[in-house]
Amino acid sequence: MFILLKNAECYTPDYSGEKDILVVMDKIYLIEDRINESFLPGMQVIDCSGKIAMPGIIDQHVHLTGGGGEAGPASCIPELMLSELISGGISTVVGVLGMDGVARNIQGLLAKARALEIEGLNTFIYTGYYGVPVLTLTGRVMTDIAFIDKIIGAGEVAISDYRSSHPSIQQLKELSFEVLSGRMLGGKAGVLHIHVGDGKSGLQPLFDLYGESEFPIGMFVPTHINRSRTLFEQGMEYLKNGGNIDLTAGEKTGKGLSVQDGLKKLNDAGIGMDRVTVSSDGNGSMTGSGSSGETGKVSQLFNDIRTSILETKIPITTAIKTVTSNVAGILGMYPGKGCLAAGSDADILVVNREGFTLDKLLVRGQVLVDNGNPLVKGRFELRHQSPTS
Repeated sequence: MFILLKNAECYTPDYSGEKDILVVMDKIYLIEDRINESFLPGMQVIDCSGKIAMPGIIDQHVHLTGGGGEAGPASCIPELMLSELISGGISTVVGVLGMDGVARNIQGLLAKARALEIEGLNTFIYTGYYGVPVLTLTGRVMTDIAFIDKIIGAGEVAISDYRSSHPSIQQLKELSFEVLSGRMLGGKAGVLHIHVGDGKSGLQPLFDLYGESEFPIGMFVPTHINRSRTLFEQGMEYLKNGGNIDLTAGEKTGKGLSVQDGLKKLNDAGIGMDRVTVSSDGNGSMTGSGSSGETGKVSQLFNDIRTSILETKIPITTAIKTVTSNVAGILGMYPGKGCLAAGSDADILVVNREGFTLDKLLVRGQVLVDNGNPLVKGRFELRHQSPTS
C-alpha cells in the first residue's frame, strides 16, 4: 500500500537528480530530495542506490491476441502473456489486430485487454484492422471510441502495403471524421494509427490527406517508419510538417534503419523529437516471415532504447521520452502516465545505472518485476519445473 523508493537517480523523464519517491496506493504521492522513512509507519522501503527511476514504458503497438496468419492457420501467433510484457518494462500497452480480421476480432482483443488489466497491466486498444471499412464493436468507429472505455482510436489501418485494402483519400477522410468525432464526443485522444508498408506510395497518402483536409495532423500516428530508408526520409519531412512518426523496434540495418540509427539521425537533424515514438510491434509476424514462425518480441523495445543510450549515445532523456512522455502526450494519457510526478500513476521502471539493465517494475503501485524477474504471471501461463534428478 505504501512504498518508498530511496536514493533513485530520477528521470521524470527529464533529469531531476537523486530523489526519494513515495507511492501511496496506485499513485505517486511525493517526490523529494529526502523523505523520512517514519513518514508512514509500516511502509515498504526499497533502496535504489545505483539505480535509475523512470516512467514505465508505454508500448502503443502490440498484437495482444496474436498476429500472423498470412501463411495459413498454422501461422497464427498465440496470444501474449503477462510475464512477457512486464519483463520488457512495459506498464501500459495498446493492442492492435493487424491483418487478420477473420480469426480475430475486436471483441476478442477487448476481452484480452481486460484480462491483462485484471492481472496487473494498464491496457487500451484500437478499433479496426488493416482494411477499410474497419472492423468495429458497435458498428461505427465513432461510437466505439466515444463509448468503449478502452478504445482510444482506430488502427492499425494499412497503407502502401500489398496486404492493404488500398483506401482512397476519400475513404481516409471518412475514417478520419469517425475518429475525430469519437475523440470529441468521448473525450479521448482519438488517434488514427496507420501501418505503413514498404510499397511505392510510402507516406504519400497521408501527405495527400493532410493537404486536402482540415483534420489536425496530430491525430495521425504512422508506424514502421524505419522499415526502409526511403520511407524514413519521408517521415522526416512529415515531422517537419508537424506530424508524428513511430519507429518499430527490432528493425535490422540494411533496407531499413535500426531504432538507434533512426533516433540518431532524427536527433542530429533537430526536428520534432517530441513527436517521435518507438513501439515494439510485439507478437506480430516479422516482415516477410509469415511462414517462418519468427515473431516480434515486446522485449526488443527496451533493448533498442538501451542500445540507443549505451552504444549510439542518444541522450537518456531523449531516448526515454520516445517510449514514455511522447507516447502519453499523443495518446492523451499525460500527465497521468508517461512521467514521474506527484499525482501521476505509480508506473515506475527502475533500471541499474551500470549497464542500464531492468531491475524493477511497478504498475499502479504494485511491484510486478524484481531483480529483472517477473513476480506475477498470467492465469494460464505454463510454469515449467526443472526435472528431478
